[in-house]
Amino acid sequence: MRALSIAATGMNAQQTNLEVIANNIANINTTGYKRARAEFTDLLYQTERLQGVPNRANQAIVPEGANIGLGVQTAAVRNIHIQGELTETNNELDVAIVGRGWIQVQTPDGTTVYSRAGALNKNGEGQLVTIDGYSVVPNITIPQDTSEIKINETGQVMVRAGNTGEFTEVGQLTLANFVNEAGLEPMGDNLFRQTPASGEAIVAAPGDPGFGTLKQGYLESSNVDAVKEISEMISAQRAYEMNSKVIQTADEMAAVVSKNLR
Repeated sequence: MRALSIAATGMNAQQTNLEVIANNIANINTTGYKRARAEFTDLLYQTERLQGVPNRANQAIVPEGANIGLGVQTAAVRNIHIQGELTETNNELDVAIVGRGWIQVQTPDGTTVYSRAGALNKNGEGQLVTIDGYSVVPNITIPQDTSEIKINETGQVMVRAGNTGEFTEVGQLTLANFVNEAGLEPMGDNLFRQTPASGEAIVAAPGDPGFGTLKQGYLESSNVDAVKEISEMISAQRAYEMNSKVIQTADEMAAVVSKNLR
């Protein structure tokens, strides 16, 4: 009975949907996190009667056919790259991206990856790094005698040494953009990797046309909406229950047939 296998694919799909929702809720307080959404497509169809051809020789063409669907499958888990709310931290090394753009980060193996989490820090040599110690690209070093750091909207990093009244520029933060942000591969640790689907990174200064700006002393919060996730979870639960009911009904129908064959 096809209904059993069809309903089973529906239950598997809703289990995947619930796992995606659970991950969103788990990351509701993760800096720069982008919520994900499971997307589904129908499976192949089994043709009982073909449309557009004569039903018999020398007969009229059949206007409509009979195609029985075989269930559902997961097509993609899409990250929704919309702006999260800004949270004030008053930390001079925290920067939030307002608009489009990604901070470039270099991993220990030399690979450039991308992040929206602007919680920066300094390593033992004064270089700007992420909270995991990965270097920010381009490399910017804060002098040892720095008493104050300013990062303006266009990414210029300026420092004041000691009690002097003048600021000196020590570097320029840049942002990367992609033609298809949904094609970026999530790596964990708030990092994304470029893929053929995302296209090559386009690098420019913050505030350039098509690029966002930076806001010092703020961080971008997760864009997860708790109310929406709870409603999506309830919907997934009900869909799972309905598919389970289909399996129960198909089993009861098969039981009736088997009793009649005795």
